[in-house]
Order: sequence, then structure tokens, then C-alpha cells
Amino acid sequence: GVVEACLLHMLKRRAAGFLRTDKVAALFTKVGKTCAIAGDVCKKVQELQQQVESRKNQPNGQEPLKRQGSTTSKTPVLTPQAIKHIWVRTALIEKVLDKIVQYIVDNCSKYYEKEALLADPVCGPILASLLVGPCALEYTKLKTADHYWTDPSADELVQRHRIHGAHGRQDSPSKRPALGIRKRHSSGSMSEDRFAASAREYVESLHQNSRTHLLYGKNNVLVQPKDDLEAIPGYLSLHQSADSLTLKWTPNQLMNGTLGDSE
Repeated sequence: GVVEACLLHMLKRRAAGFLRTDKVAALFTKVGKTCAIAGDVCKKVQELQQQVESRKNQPNGQEPLKRQGSTTSKTPVLTPQAIKHIWVRTALIEKVLDKIVQYIVDNCSKYYEKEALLADPVCGPILASLLVGPCALEYTKLKTADHYWTDPSADELVQRHRIHGAHGRQDSPSKRPALGIRKRHSSGSMSEDRFAASAREYVESLHQNSRTHLLYGKNNVLVQPKDDLEAIPGYLSLHQSADSLTLKWTPNQLMNGTLGDSE
């Protein structure tokens, strides 16, 4: 959407097409007449649009008979958002968006007014350069429910958010700097092992993942659970999910994976 906004900024009327409501489509089609790479993207987008239309026309989402058994029998399922940005999205997936934008920048006088973003001698090339990185990525896999099991370990997440400061991972050699709280290794107690495992899972659940976003984190926040107890340092974090905000606080002992003598 951001790239489209840049492409549409002060686009010449004849470049956008007089009667076309999809100005991005008009721009890609016009550029595709003189730029072979953009022309290939136009063909791919037209194929995708035809496949989406054929899927809509099939009862109960059944595939056309002529496509059954072929290597490309599955029509791509595109979300409304993907269809809305299908031109930029296809160029991005094909890893040519940066080249197309660079071509447009090089020939900006054909398509844009003088004050346009892409006609700017600095901003235009910068936009094309910024797209090199995203175009180098592979967009072949989508996140599914089982990707949660491949998330980084709790140790790595804790280290990433610098909760330990300069301390290393929990499974690192014993020469790592002291944690300040002595870690007791289990002496065969199954209950302690289970508690440590559940503590590790809880620590992992605190951090940013695909379901919740970590908005803010602060270490060594003191909380006094009871009037007659001393304040306990811990990690305070604010998380955002799809429908709520959650404030969490976890004692440093639990974050460090050390049970200590505390209840």
C-alpha cells in the first residue's frame, strides 16, 4: 500500500488513464509496453485475475476439469487485501519491483509531474534502492498454526530483549558471568523439572510472536506482593493482541529460570 501511494503521487492523467479506476494497473500496463520486465508482470497479473474469476464462477469452489491433474491445478487463494494490491504484490513476489520502480524513475518525465515523488532526483532513486531488500526475500511460505513450535527458545528470546543484560544463554558454558541468583540444578526431582519446564514456556509466552506484539518492556520493576514482604524485582511488559492489551509482570527469578528458595 505504501509503494502504491508513492507510485500514484502526482501521476500524469494520461499515464493513469482517463477512464480507468485502477490507476496502478494503468501505470503498469503503460510501462509494460516499453519495459519487458513490467510486461511479464502484466501477463502474470492477468493470469492470476483470470484464475480468481474462474474460482468465483465454480460452484462450491470446485476446480475446472481441464485443470485437474495438472501441476498447477490449485488456483491461488488470494485475500481481498492481496487482490487490492495485486500489481505491486506480484512484482514483489517475482523479485522485480525494484527494477520496475527504477525504470519508472529513469523515465519519470513520461509518467509524472515535475513535483512528483518519483520525479525527485533524490527521493525517486532512494525508493528504488529501498525496494532491493524486500525483492531479495522469498515469499513462498505462509505462517500456519504449526509455526509456533519453531519459534526461538525462551533463552534466545530473553537474550534478544536484553533482560539479562550482558548475561549469556542459560545453556551456555558455566564460565558465563554470574546471574546474581545461584541456579540450582535438579537433583532428580521430577516436580522441579516440570516446574522449570513450565516456567520456560511461560517466559516464551511473554514475548513477541505472531499472536501478540510486545509494545513495551522494562526490567527490574519492583512489585510488593504483600505488606510484610520485600519488593521483588521483575520484568514488566505490555502486549497487544487482536482484541486486547495485556500487562504482565514476571519475577526475575522466573525469567532467569532459577527456582531459588522462594515460594
